[in-house]
Amino acid sequence: MTKQRNPPPKKEHEETTARDLTNTDTSKMSESESRITIIRILAGVENTLESLSAEIKEVKNSQNEIKNAITELQSRMDAAAARMDEAEQRISDIEDKLIENNEAEKQREIKAKEHDLRIREISDSLKRNNIRIIGVPEEEERETGIEGLCEQMIAENFPNLGKDTDIKIQEAQRTHIRFNKNRPSTRHIILKFTKYSGKERIMKAAREKKSLTYKGRQIRFAADLSTETWQARREWWDIFSVFNQKNMQPRILYPARLSFKIEGKMKGFPDKQKLKEFVTTKPALQEILRGT
Repeated sequence: MTKQRNPPPKKEHEETTARDLTNTDTSKMSESESRITIIRILAGVENTLESLSAEIKEVKNSQNEIKNAITELQSRMDAAAARMDEAEQRISDIEDKLIENNEAEKQREIKAKEHDLRIREISDSLKRNNIRIIGVPEEEERETGIEGLCEQMIAENFPNLGKDTDIKIQEAQRTHIRFNKNRPSTRHIILKFTKYSGKERIMKAAREKKSLTYKGRQIRFAADLSTETWQARREWWDIFSVFNQKNMQPRILYPARLSFKIEGKMKGFPDKQKLKEFVTTKPALQEILRGT
């Protein structure tokens, strides 16, 4: 028994029939056959158009899906960009806050330094008429009293100033604690004059004489300053010693300014950085300070 073949798909069959009908020579057909053929051709064309319309509709649907996907992707990208902008703004705000905090901290440090400087200046001004005498043995004042002891030291070292009426002692006393706690030493004597001019005359005479004694023992006269000012002045001691050995007439001016004579002129410097900048222009001075 012969098996029947499956009919071709309807769409393919319709397209084939339409092609066949289109290629058919209708001139040899009767009028009725021609009409039937034309009707079949039109039906095939209609079916083809419907098929094309469905495909176009499917393509449009696919395009819409792609557009929707693109729109969604764009929305996500916009949202991500917005989050990035927000994060950048937050970072910028944090950076601005840090800058403000740093500036505020700098201002606090500046004010603290200014406050310390004012306290230091007040302390030094209260000690303006004072001299600190260093190296006098303890108990030396037992017989004459502390003021009498100071008068003896002035008379011994500066006999020409002994009768100067401007040089009058207001008060004198030992310090409550030793100046250097790390090694045994005598307590200093604080000598206060009634006038600043009297104190300055004594200090000038002490600088000129250089070596002061009391009963053959070396003593030293120094300005009575705050601890902070002394610490600032101590920074110059190594350089001061070198300049002094070279007879460059070094002096430490208030509060802690180094001056010395070079090339016939006195030069002054408030700190080591300014001195360093000056030294770079003076090879001879560089050689003097080598190793300090």
